[in-house]
Amino acid sequence: MKRMLCWALSAMLLVAGVSGIAHASDTATVSVSATVVGTCKFNSGGTLDFGSLTSGDVTVNASPQPEFWCTKNTTYTITDDDGLNEVVAGTPRLSDGSGNYINYSISYTSTGTGNGVGSPITLDLSGTVLESDYTSVPAGSYSDTITLTINP
Repeated sequence: MKRMLCWALSAMLLVAGVSGIAHASDTATVSVSATVVGTCKFNSGGTLDFGSLTSGDVTVNASPQPEFWCTKNTTYTITDDDGLNEVVAGTPRLSDGSGNYINYSISYTSTGTGNGVGSPITLDLSGTVLESDYTSVPAGSYSDTITLTINP
């Protein structure tokens, strides 16, 4: 009888182990969010080389042209600082480093809308030196540096 009782008890424990103990479950939610920030960045700058000024007005395109990108559908504005040798706002000047200057102008499209980081935009930058601005300066090498700023 003891044997049968042991066997019956073992069978009950085995059945209880197979059927397991009931567990309670629950769920929770997690909110997920993000904000895409309107961003604009220059990939590269450019060079305006007026070459040898001998006669006539000279207009050149930057080569290479500056390139930038902005977050898709972000409106941007580009401005410049008129260069290192500016005296009158809006009049950039080339300098020979000895107090001689040549006025010049630059032009580019200053506003637009970005296409995303994978679609860079080439800034169509050009510059002009008028003959009247260089005919009375001494021969020499003249230069300047303009800083472009892009804001979304």
